[in-house]
Amino acid sequence: MNEKLGLVISEYNAEITHLMEKIAQEHAVFLGADVKRVIRVPGVFDVPLAVKKLVDSPDIDGVVTLGSVVEEDTAHDEIIAQNAARKIMDISVATGKPVSLGVSGPRMTRADGLKRIESYAKSATEAAVKMVQRLK
Repeated sequence: MNEKLGLVISEYNAEITHLMEKIAQEHAVFLGADVKRVIRVPGVFDVPLAVKKLVDSPDIDGVVTLGSVVEEDTAHDEIIAQNAARKIMDISVATGKPVSLGVSGPRMTRADGLKRIESYAKSATEAAVKMVQRLK
């Protein structure tokens, strides 16, 4: 169907998210989707604003978000992940365009994040494509 996707990639934990982006791009091609635009943001906290920009674009059918929130000494990781996920969902519902959540964490180690690269990137890409197809 050639679904038109936007990707929003968090640069924080780049050793994880750079590979997530590469896998998501490859999986989109495998699924027959076309990645029209990629926006890289400093961290997961910044993802919702970029999502909003993409869903407002008429040449984007759905958005894939990718990021990694690694546990630190405080509850910061939980606050960031929960609020970003909620805002991403709110934008999707408000605009009627699918936005998938490919953000791993919270409460995970860097090693856990590395293990989840492929599964989160592929799952988020596939979810966005399936939702675009099913909502047309």
